[in-house]
Amino acid sequence: MVQTSDLTYTYKNGEQFKFPDINLNAGEHLVILGPSGIGKTTLLYLMAGLLQPIEGTVSISGTELNSLSRRKIDSFRGENIGLIFQQYHFIKSLNVAENLRLRQSFPIDSNDKKRRFELAERLGLTEHLGKKVSTLSQGQQQRLSIALGLIHKPKIIFADEPTSNLDDVNCDKVIQLLKEEAEICKSSLVIITHDSRLKPHFQNQIIL
Repeated sequence: MVQTSDLTYTYKNGEQFKFPDINLNAGEHLVILGPSGIGKTTLLYLMAGLLQPIEGTVSISGTELNSLSRRKIDSFRGENIGLIFQQYHFIKSLNVAENLRLRQSFPIDSNDKKRRFELAERLGLTEHLGKKVSTLSQGQQQRLSIALGLIHKPKIIFADEPTSNLDDVNCDKVIQLLKEEAEICKSSLVIITHDSRLKPHFQNQIIL
């Protein structure tokens, strides 16, 4: 499902990161732990094709991302990868339902109303579907961010610090929710975090 080999990335300021190889089979989950500044987000961006490595390769479901054009990478990501960012990415002029519908329209227009409603119901967003994103609480916006990463049933879900601002009870709820949704979608789940509370939830772990 996800394979990386000899990944290296160098920023313009000269800061360089070299990452351990990853070999994650379909349906398996992985948590990548490490302190701030160690390169966790850089690794996630490399695996998702948002950054091009200086050296090394990333392969998802047998497709080597390095071999694709930027346009084809965008299309591949839109169809196969779910991204849950630490910083929320919404269209603020649209309501919750419209944001979800928009995500379903790329790269393949599915317009699966049943999927939108069921996911909103599971995430406690049903009564907020007609609300503008700007009116949502932080917790509701986080759940919408998760919904946007899952709505298209991706093969692989990448989550960036999904529990960093949560108390213990809600931390457990979010991790359980992500694992349940991954099971429903038959997806692999990769979480990058500095939150050591996630260790008991995942058998596969990488410490950076």
